[in-house]
Amino acid sequence: MADELKRRLVHASGSGLVALYLLANYFDFGLTWARFGVLMVVLSLGVIGLEFLRLRVGLEWVLYDKLTREYEQDQFAGYGYYMLSMTVAVLVFPPEIALPAMLMLALGDPISGAVSDDSLQFIKGPKVLVTMFVVSAIIAAPFLYETPLAVVAAAVGATVADGIKLRIGDYIVDDNLTIPIYAGVLAWLALEFL
Repeated sequence: MADELKRRLVHASGSGLVALYLLANYFDFGLTWARFGVLMVVLSLGVIGLEFLRLRVGLEWVLYDKLTREYEQDQFAGYGYYMLSMTVAVLVFPPEIALPAMLMLALGDPISGAVSDDSLQFIKGPKVLVTMFVVSAIIAAPFLYETPLAVVAAAVGATVADGIKLRIGDYIVDDNLTIPIYAGVLAWLALEFL
């Protein structure tokens, strides 16, 4: 349980990236959206490098034992998908879509996980789905308040990604990869076509 709490706190720490961009933008520190994208690419390359060292070279840090799950010991870990999906969101979407999508992963996912019974169901229970939707809508509202349908669409995307396991063959796609992407795509579609 203690390790799970640590994982959730590390998950939530990703909101610091959003805070960094917002504060730098507010105080006009020169962190443009393009430069933020470069920063995210650098961070993602760093994560890929760490995973290469862990999986191929045998780098063993105690931190890995605490923050990765048992099934991640021999495969690309969830924190890698986390950084990659946030980076994709920043590179593909404008700030008003990417930033809430990132927060849905950083904050929504661990909050929905806290109300989950951790059973391995194909579709999570109603309490988890409602929690993820409400948290995601609250997160999206300050960014997309002028278009309520985009708020709902982003929240639906994050909820589907978090609540329904995507399976490709024998592989279950990590929701750390899908939450920002689903949320971003549905918000973008709502802004473009509704």
